[in-house]
Amino acid sequence: MATPAGGTYPVVWPRGPKAGEISPLAERPASLDGKKIAFLWDYLFRGDEIFPMLASELTARYPGVEFVGHETFGSTHGDEEHEIVANLPERLREMEVDAVISGMGC
Repeated sequence: MATPAGGTYPVVWPRGPKAGEISPLAERPASLDGKKIAFLWDYLFRGDEIFPMLASELTARYPGVEFVGHETFGSTHGDEEHEIVANLPERLREMEVDAVISGMGC
C-alpha cells in the first residue's frame, strides 16, 4: 500500500487467529411437524414481538409443532448468562426439545 510520502506498509488481516476448530452442524429435522421448539433470547431486541409471529407462522405451516417460551430459560445475555448457557443442554434434553430458535439483538 503506497502512502503520499512514498513509503510502504505491510498489510495485516484485521481478524485474529482461530480460537477453535469448526464442528459439524447438528442434523436438521426433515419437518417441524410434531416437534418441540424452544425460543432463546438475550432480551435485547424485539424477541417479545418476533417470537409470537414466528410461532404463528410455524404453527400454520406445521400444525403439530409445540413451543417452549424464552421465559422458561431466562436471558442468554447478562449477569446469569454463563450459568444459563452452561445449563442449556441438560434443560433442553429434559424438556425433550427438538430444535432451538435463538434471537439476539445487535
